[in-house]
Amino acid sequence: MWKILTMLINTTIFSATLRMATPLLFAAVGGIFSERSGVVNIGLEGMMLIGAFTAVAVSWYTGSAWLGVLGALLAGALMGFLHGVASIKYRANQVVSGTAINIFAGGLTVYLQRLIFKMAGVSEAVPRILDVELPLISKIPWIGPVIGRQNPMVYLAFLTVIVAHVVVFKTAWGLRLRSVGEHPAAADSVGINVYRMRYAAVTISGALAGVGGSYLSVAHLSRFVEGMTAGRGFIALAAMIFGKWNPIGALGACLFFGYADALQMRLQELGIPTQFVQMLPYALTMIALIGFIGRAVAPKASGQPYVKEG
Repeated sequence: MWKILTMLINTTIFSATLRMATPLLFAAVGGIFSERSGVVNIGLEGMMLIGAFTAVAVSWYTGSAWLGVLGALLAGALMGFLHGVASIKYRANQVVSGTAINIFAGGLTVYLQRLIFKMAGVSEAVPRILDVELPLISKIPWIGPVIGRQNPMVYLAFLTVIVAHVVVFKTAWGLRLRSVGEHPAAADSVGINVYRMRYAAVTISGALAGVGGSYLSVAHLSRFVEGMTAGRGFIALAAMIFGKWNPIGALGACLFFGYADALQMRLQELGIPTQFVQMLPYALTMIALIGFIGRAVAPKASGQPYVKEG
């Protein structure tokens, strides 16, 4: 019993939790921006995958992993903007548009993988963003081994949560964002450009999802693997709902799912069948949503195209 407890509760698994939660955090916060404006973004998975590939491709050509992250941000922003064009300008079904992006991203990355790297499945190794050590914090017992030595993008993800919370709930721009997601006609009547706000929000959503994907390919690993997002975009959507469309709430949900992801790697040491262990993060996601989704209330205009009168 004690062996099991020490396996489940230790600094190693908590440190891994932060790493596993990082790509979810970027994507979940991105989803919050989009849905707070009234645009459902099912395409987070595809935007993460595009970001993961773009980061590797740019790193391959430039020799800089950070330029790869910038490329992923721009590629994700472009995909978000395209989703906005379909959903806002042409009033396409937002779920269908997001699903199309997921399918498109899967096919495009496979094609470009073969075109650029002349190989299937896994790309060549590229420069990687290395972990950093925080001099004072790393010496603190328990806390140091967990947060004292991490990848810079882990710290960036937590900073993104704080900034997003301030922007959405403490600024005039955030108030306008929430108003177009709750009652776009009322927002329009007081001079807020609903279309512009929604375009901005869904573009930010794609950019953050792209950065989340880049973490997987140039920070967690140093190469692109086909389908490497492995459903993380959908888990990020679950975290967004679980967190009630609030960045702080999404942080807690991402840590929960990140812990489940870290746990499945440790449980294999107990002789539990690999297939069962690997499905643990997704099973916990479904259980969390089943028990919680009925109490989560989305922005009132979420998923509803806006047509300006007159």
